[in-house]
Amino acid sequence: MDSHPTLIEGKVHDLGDGFRVRRLLPALLARHVGPLVFFDHIGPAVFEAGNGMDVRPHPHIGLATITWLFDGAIRHRENLGSLTDIRPGEVNWMTAGNGIVHSERTPPQEREHGQTLHGIQLWVALPQADAEVDAAFHHFDRTQLPNVSQPGRAIGRGLPL
Repeated sequence: MDSHPTLIEGKVHDLGDGFRVRRLLPALLARHVGPLVFFDHIGPAVFEAGNGMDVRPHPHIGLATITWLFDGAIRHRENLGSLTDIRPGEVNWMTAGNGIVHSERTPPQEREHGQTLHGIQLWVALPQADAEVDAAFHHFDRTQLPNVSQPGRAIGRGLPL
């Protein structure tokens, strides 16, 4: 495997109403990335007042997603009963396992006033032995996440990468 960095441009996917994500993985130039199924770069997308993201209910099985925002907010709702808004510095961790149906939309306040949405979403394939685990959803706010800093760098408790 080549140890030199590879720039991956990614492929743009329209999720509806002009909202796009750039799918960086999988990519032909980066086949050795471990268990990642997809690596999506969300936005940055500017939504004017009255508009927003509307990823309607859809199913997943056998994977987990991890969402981290740099800017904006997303409302997550799924068939387990969770209704949670994620904001910068927070993490949503959804394990689809034996099946989950969820939607991701702009929360009402951000839809009313407009927002910029920017973040990442990792899709991780569950190990074969765990592919049928019970579905679960966990939201971690800033206070539940580690805070790591070095001179000139910081991550955690609401600080983007």
